[in-house]
Amino acid sequence: MLRRRIRLEGRVELPPPSERSQLIHRSLVPGSAARSLILAAACWGAGTVASKAATAEFPPLTLLPLQLAASVGFLTVLMRLRGLPLRDPASPPILGRLGLLNPGLAYALSLLGLTQITASLSVLLWAMEPVLILGLAHVVLGERLGRGLVGWSALAVAGMLLVIQAPGTAGSWLGVGLTLAGVACCALYTIVTRRWLAGADSAAPVVLAQQLHALVLAVCLAGAVWLAGGAVRADGVSALGWASALGSGVLYYAAAYWFYLSALRRVPAAVAATSFYLIPVFGVAGGQLLLAERLTEGQWVGAAIVVAAVIVVLRRVGHDAADVGPIGVTPA
Repeated sequence: MLRRRIRLEGRVELPPPSERSQLIHRSLVPGSAARSLILAAACWGAGTVASKAATAEFPPLTLLPLQLAASVGFLTVLMRLRGLPLRDPASPPILGRLGLLNPGLAYALSLLGLTQITASLSVLLWAMEPVLILGLAHVVLGERLGRGLVGWSALAVAGMLLVIQAPGTAGSWLGVGLTLAGVACCALYTIVTRRWLAGADSAAPVVLAQQLHALVLAVCLAGAVWLAGGAVRADGVSALGWASALGSGVLYYAAAYWFYLSALRRVPAAVAATSFYLIPVFGVAGGQLLLAERLTEGQWVGAAIVVAAVIVVLRRVGHDAADVGPIGVTPA
């Protein structure tokens, strides 16, 4: 039976590598964490479809604070109803401030970049996020990337490219740079959050704190655009437009981040990032159901490849994904 050896001074000594490998093999990707990651991807995919409908009636930098306000309101009510504290005193302050990075700065940069490039090129650029997280997890967090994880991730990337099938990828270098900066912000967010999340008692107060910081930043950015004479006012918004804006905020920010951070507490960042490959699959499926968009045979094949690869990663590759100790353990 695996046991932690505790020294008299209170520090925790990690088990030997052989025992640690068995520990990771048994507990790295529990069923609840895998479900949370899949639900997060589903919420991000469905939220993308709803956001697409909302952008037809709202200026981008007006839509972002509206979505975040809906998310913060929903989280506050839900946490009150469930008796959860709105603030976690044990949570490191840096966790809440990370909301300025993501979703605040990351999605502001993405929306600005989207005005300079096509949506297809934007999707392709965002496909780099899980790959970037994989590399940062190895370099910054010391997670050992096994051949299985890298191989199945590469297969998932290939399947994802089939799903998004982006023939029109035109755009300016400014738009590409802004979008890549947003991608980098999101990848860095996952790495830093994974590093500090162990100090929080629950994911819910962390999500709320982060989105409050993001909301303040989004309102400031919208105010700056208004002072500069930019378009921030939305006129003649339909009921569907309001429903899309508010609904996408709840799905994309409140639900998705809650599920994602709940799972990130229990799995390495490199494994959690593999769920991002499912986002285009859910997004394309949502577009077919809600926007009457049709999938080609190639997209169906790509979707099947992505789903199979992610399932294998979450169920079989976990033990060889990273050579790290349990979250919150201080090495001797």
